[in-house]
Amino acid sequence: MWNYDVALIGLGPVGCAAAILFAEAGLKVVAFERDTEVYRLPRAVNLDGEIIRAFQSSGRGKAVEALMQPVRPGDRAGFANSMRQWMFGVEASSFGSNGWQPMSMFDQPEFENYLRQQAVTHPLVTAYVGVDVHDARSDDDCVSITFGGDEVVVARYTVACDGAASETRKALGIDWLDLGYDHDWLVVDVTTKKRHTLGNDTLQVCDPDRISTYVCTKDPYRRWEFKLLPGETAEQMLETETIMSLIDPWTPRDTYEIRRAAVYQFHAAIAAKWRDGNIFIAGDAAHQTPPFLGQGMNIGMRDVINLAWKLPMVVRGQAQDALLDTYYSERNAHAHDLVEWAVEIGKLMEHLAEVERCQRSGLALPEEQTRLKSSGYGQGREQPPIREGAVVLDQVGGQGSTGYLFSQPIVENASGKHIRLDELLGAGIAIVTSSARMPVLANDTQALVDQLGISMVSISKLSVVKGHFDRLFEQYETAIVRPDRIVFGHTTDKLSLDDLIRQLARKLHVIA
Repeated sequence: MWNYDVALIGLGPVGCAAAILFAEAGLKVVAFERDTEVYRLPRAVNLDGEIIRAFQSSGRGKAVEALMQPVRPGDRAGFANSMRQWMFGVEASSFGSNGWQPMSMFDQPEFENYLRQQAVTHPLVTAYVGVDVHDARSDDDCVSITFGGDEVVVARYTVACDGAASETRKALGIDWLDLGYDHDWLVVDVTTKKRHTLGNDTLQVCDPDRISTYVCTKDPYRRWEFKLLPGETAEQMLETETIMSLIDPWTPRDTYEIRRAAVYQFHAAIAAKWRDGNIFIAGDAAHQTPPFLGQGMNIGMRDVINLAWKLPMVVRGQAQDALLDTYYSERNAHAHDLVEWAVEIGKLMEHLAEVERCQRSGLALPEEQTRLKSSGYGQGREQPPIREGAVVLDQVGGQGSTGYLFSQPIVENASGKHIRLDELLGAGIAIVTSSARMPVLANDTQALVDQLGISMVSISKLSVVKGHFDRLFEQYETAIVRPDRIVFGHTTDKLSLDDLIRQLARKLHVIA
């Protein structure tokens, strides 16, 4: 018999998010972390609005938002030539379809300290900090975890968020699938002084002499990433004079202090499987990506957001364990697409640098790479939908939003209060309709609605204050939205709400 519903190995940002989300769903959580303190230097710098949205239902959305950098005048992200002249990209926005700032710069030590504090002090979380996990062994219906001085706890499920060097993944014998990007880069973080001359553009600098990236992170910090050239060593690149000489074209030496410098090999890889018995891997333990999309930590957050509603349904006896198999089918494909996208941005930088090299030398230009260009910021490529798993698959890619995140505007309710739409939907599954009349269901589907605690919301009398209702309501009347705010499916002329609910029950492996 197990002592806990779920165990977490690793309390980095993804592990802490998992602890908070699982506990808020009512699960009894035990968590293990080797390091007694949060790592004090920055790594991840960008948080997507959908991640802030995930903290919204527990009342933490505004606290997380307060740790983010508000949009600054001139904030944008794009591609530049060797003279740092803008070629193309996207302007920053302060409000997006998830109801929050779409992309927010943050300082990881500050953000992670907040997450760690929220996780370890939650009444449903027991945290063992400063201990090593020696073994995690999955039996028929639980996982035995040995830690510290050979102490043992038993959890029904375990989620390992123990990083790219995951001991859990290695112990399970799970291999990496290489996606074809392995290059050494120097990463430099600085703290700026008031007289610095740095702009607010985040730039992929496609210089034939050295490709680099400049990231306008949360004030007062900035980051550069410089690709190593053949023959250069990490030792050479980490010399202070080398670092400063690379930054010299950007700003005088007395306008900043070096906060961190490290040479990394940027990888692109996906774990061959994400589940072994009752053990799951998530975050960097399951995928590695070059940083060109700013999605490394965001992908990991989506992993645990996906599990944070499925595990509780199984633990509560609402759904069969088979629901948890959709974790891999949904998250692996989505992560794979984003890692490949990041790789293509790296290749696009190299292509644009080669174009400039040929222009300098009067040589024939390389063949136009339309697909690579479409991967650039603001060039039309978007995050992919869920193409397999717990959605109405034959609707994915249609005119609705099935498989995508449901739009969240700020609305005015009947009492005149301005709220984000999710506050009306609640934390669980929701049926949302544009009809003024709430649908009348058949006995069996009403029983499912009651069993699963599905909320029913009409948007007909709500007025939008900011943003817009989901595009699906332009053609369809009613949709089912999952707890992670992915659209499960919508009604059509041929698919009634009763039948849509029955599909939901089958897809979620609901226990009658």
